[in-house]
Amino acid sequence: MQKKAAVINDFASFGRCSLAVAIPILSAMKVQCCAVPTAIFTNHTGYPSFSWTDYTDHMDDYIKEWKRLGLRFDAIQTGFLGSRRQIDFVFRFLDAFRDEGTIVAVDPVMGDYGRLYSTYNMELAEGMRRLLSVADILTPNLTEACVLAGREYDPMMPDSNLTALARELSEPNGAKVVITGIQRGGAMLNFVWERSRHPFVHGERKLGEDRSGTGDVFSSVILADAIHGVPFAKSVVKASGFVASAVKRSIELGIPVRDGLAIEEVLGELV
Repeated sequence: MQKKAAVINDFASFGRCSLAVAIPILSAMKVQCCAVPTAIFTNHTGYPSFSWTDYTDHMDDYIKEWKRLGLRFDAIQTGFLGSRRQIDFVFRFLDAFRDEGTIVAVDPVMGDYGRLYSTYNMELAEGMRRLLSVADILTPNLTEACVLAGREYDPMMPDSNLTALARELSEPNGAKVVITGIQRGGAMLNFVWERSRHPFVHGERKLGEDRSGTGDVFSSVILADAIHGVPFAKSVVKASGFVASAVKRSIELGIPVRDGLAIEEVLGELV
């Protein structure tokens, strides 16, 4: 039977992020992506202007209609959540569709480089901490990990502190944790934590400037692999390599940084 994942995230029609990358990546990896949009954007917020529609008032329709259809999901993933109401919705969605074997993956999209995004504040970040209690997989960057744990951001955090940080995030539900976007010596590192295993660090050489949607691409590969039972550390290596390949191809094609990763050019690597 074909696998299904419900992905609760925003949709930006231009800029290659969020649902716009999750849908093709999961499809390439033989998982049906069932999208639950939190907001609809003409293009992502990194551009000088954009238009958007808040979808909060329509989100409970997905629960009602999908329950009527008898849908079941192998995994449920959350991405950008723009309000307390949307966080509350996630818990209603989990109550409706999470079975014993359903994987819950949380990509806590909140900020980067030690700063929250302009759409976020500490009150909303506190609401995001509630999701730690239901997460089987967590994919925060270093900023988001520090915010979730209430710790001071340190871009040069040593491995011992990263271990303590990941362990703290894992504690509420025993989640597997990968802290992404750690920059050291010209490399982008990912710190992997699983209970009863030694911490694992994997890095790829940093190429060019940071690009929009990189975290969404990474977490989508992690989600599909988890559904197919791929070991977590192996999946992190795969996701990191795919992101690096997409970055390299984007640079070769002269794709503007704000336009994200040219995943269309390298999706075949995931098949």
